This record gives sequence, C-alpha cells and structure tokens, in this order.
Amino acid sequence: MRDGRGEARVEEFASALRELKGRTPHSYETLAARLDISRSALHRYCSGKAVPPDFGTVELLARQCGAGRDELTELHRLWTLASEPPSPHPERAPDPESEPEPQPVSGPGDTGAVGYAGDTGDTGEEPNAATAASRPRRGLWIVAAVVVAAVIAATLAWASFGDGKDGAAADDRLLFSAECRDPVHIGQEDECVREVQQLLSDAGATIGIDGIFGPETLRRVEAFQVRAGLAVDGIVGDDTKRALYAGKVSMTTWDEKRVTDRIRKVFAEDPETAVRIARCQSRLDPLYVLPNVDGSRNWGVFQISDARLRDLRGTPAQALDPEWNIRAAHRLWSQKEDFSHWPHCLSAIVGDGEGDKDGREKGAEKDGKGGRDEAEAGQDRGTEAP
Repeated sequence: MRDGRGEARVEEFASALRELKGRTPHSYETLAARLDISRSALHRYCSGKAVPPDFGTVELLARQCGAGRDELTELHRLWTLASEPPSPHPERAPDPESEPEPQPVSGPGDTGAVGYAGDTGDTGEEPNAATAASRPRRGLWIVAAVVVAAVIAATLAWASFGDGKDGAAADDRLLFSAECRDPVHIGQEDECVREVQQLLSDAGATIGIDGIFGPETLRRVEAFQVRAGLAVDGIVGDDTKRALYAGKVSMTTWDEKRVTDRIRKVFAEDPETAVRIARCQSRLDPLYVLPNVDGSRNWGVFQISDARLRDLRGTPAQALDPEWNIRAAHRLWSQKEDFSHWPHCLSAIVGDGEGDKDGREKGAEKDGKGGRDEAEAGQDRGTEAP
C-alpha cells in the first residue's frame, strides 16, 4: 500500500498521461490498440489506478500524442518516481538517555590508569637506558617519513600540473573537467550530455546530438556498457567515461534492411509475421534496450528478456548481436511453432477480439515501435518477454 507521498507521485504521473491523451481526438480503445494493450489497462494508467510496468508503453503513448524530447524526459522522471515501491518506515532513533555515557579518561597520575607499553605509568619503574635512547631516534624517523611523503606528494602534484601545460591533455576531456565531474544521467540537459552523445556517435551509434539525456540516450549508453564489458546501469560514471574516450568499443550494427532480410531468411515458415513482430518489439534496432521496473531488461531485435536469456544460456552481449538474437528468437518460435512468446505484439498484428483488426495492424506497422512485450499492470509477468 502506498503512502500519501507515493499516491501523489502516481497522480502527478497520471495527470501527465491524461494531458497527453487530451491532445488527440482518439478514444481509449483506439490508443490502446496502437499501444498493444487493453483499453482497461490504458484507462487505469490515466486514472492513476496503476503504473505501466515499463517505460516503453509511456514513450509510445507520448509519441502518439506528439510529445517532444523534453516532455519524454519529464515523463521518464515522473514514471520513475511513480514506479518506486513504498519506502520502509525508518528505524526509530535510539533514546539519547539509553546511550552509554562516555567513560572518563584517566590521567597519568590516576590510580589504576592504563598507559602505553613502555610508559613509566605501567609499573612506576624508570625505563632502562636502551629504551630511553631509542625514543628520540624513533621520533626522528617519524619526522623524516613525514617529510619524505610531503616531498613525494609535491613532486607528483608538480608533474601532474606543472606550469599548466603538462595537465592540458586531461583538461581537454570535457567529461573529466570540473563542469562534468559528476556522473551523467537520465534527465540531464547540458554540454556533458552532448559530449556523451557525440562520443557514442563517433563510436558508430545512431543517436541524436541535442544535449538531452532522454530514453534514446539511455538505451545507447546501456548498449555501450554491454559492449564495453562494464556494469550496466545507464549512468555515465568514470569507467564509462574512460571507455568512451578510449575509442575501442564499436557501436556499429546492422541497418534495418539487413535485419529485415535476415529475419525473413531465418523465419522461412512465416517471414512477414516475424518481421512485424520484430518491428513492434524494437523498431528493428539491434541495439534496442528496454529497462523494466524490476531492474531487468529486454534486449535486441526480438527484445529477449534477462529471464529468457538465462534459459537460452545467452548473455546481453550476445542478445545485442542481431544474428544471435534472430536465431534465438527462432528457437523460441520452434518450441510451439508460433509467436506466443510475444503475445502483445502478436495480438496487435492478428487482433485479439478488442477493437478492429485493421486498425491494430496499421497501428503495429506505423506506430508499434517499442518493446511491447510487457504485461498489463497487475498481470502475471512470467512471460513478460521472450
């Protein structure tokens, strides 16, 4: 059960969806058909009774309603807040009166005082000559060590910065400058984001360079992290920055025609349906990554989920390889010789009894462009994506 703050966030998100829906003359039924979800699910999202389990549904609705990049970024922020589970109640702070009182520190002259080894306070006896002679020498060694450490630190600092010229190479990397010292993340709009987008483009990614860290940039960053062998979190931290500047990761992949031709060849039994399923799932983009609320992701042309990857003994890196992805999808198809692993895109193509079939087919071809294989809110997501 959500608290008052959680309910407010859900209502703010739902209000944004209602505002989008109000821009179009379409009914809930028509929009739902184009989103590959039921009319009742869309109505629950807009009324605040449920939150879409993945942002792909929100993104597709926004594009149907003519939303721009700025609005998409804001919608992602609202969806993230609305999707957060209720926070647990904070632990009660301990009662100050129950805290133990600090114990007084005994001075050198106190009875029973505990001193350091070798201190005359231990036994009351005078130290022997060897111990007394070692103390000043030990003190000199400590002073010398401190001086040497200071000299080394000063030398390293001078080598790094010098007169301002030696450190110029590091300063030229914008993402490591003071302006971009913090990690670059979703919702950010500045030159740091533009630099990330430019570096991704230089690596071969298809991406707009506008300085806005929206869903498209998030997908490209996550795909880059997979190919670079980094932890996938969609945040451009120091490791991702270094990998971007190293220029060793290629983001080039197949174009739409090559993907389409390969699908038709592999799915010889029903090539056109396979192409339409893939178009609905990923826009035929081999590097399409769709995050889910539970932290899992769907990958590649046929949006194969983390759970299904484990069944196929595959990895995200393999799933972003279009050849592997298409063949893996065909293996899933071969289990029943149908497309039941992609129920929502399938229903959008062949019709599921809700709405008119032709409208669904047109919506799937023209507008069904996201990872649509997510269950409606509250529905069992055991087969959320193949």
